[in-house]
Amino acid sequence: MRGESDVARFYDRASDYMRELLVALAAHPEEPRPFGEVEDAIGWPRRRIASVLGGVWRLRHYEFGGTRPYHFLAPKRSRSGRWEIWMDAEQARALEAARRAERE
Repeated sequence: MRGESDVARFYDRASDYMRELLVALAAHPEEPRPFGEVEDAIGWPRRRIASVLGGVWRLRHYEFGGTRPYHFLAPKRSRSGRWEIWMDAEQARALEAARRAERE
């Protein structure tokens, strides 16, 4: 997911948990991190990210054609050897713009 309007619309339509995850990812753009590390930073119990991502599946597929405002690294490619999640700088800027617009 690339466009600022798509990221803003996704953020608007997402659950509070998904929004919290997006904000956490945007705080560290271009930095892939294992799910557990992100969950610890947010203060979530383990496996919550998996649950949140499962819950947003329908939204992503029916409203956004399966695109997502974040990326994954498979265990074979990640430095940790586990699944990692991250947001690129362009997506992070789009999310911050959406959050600013929401506050105004």
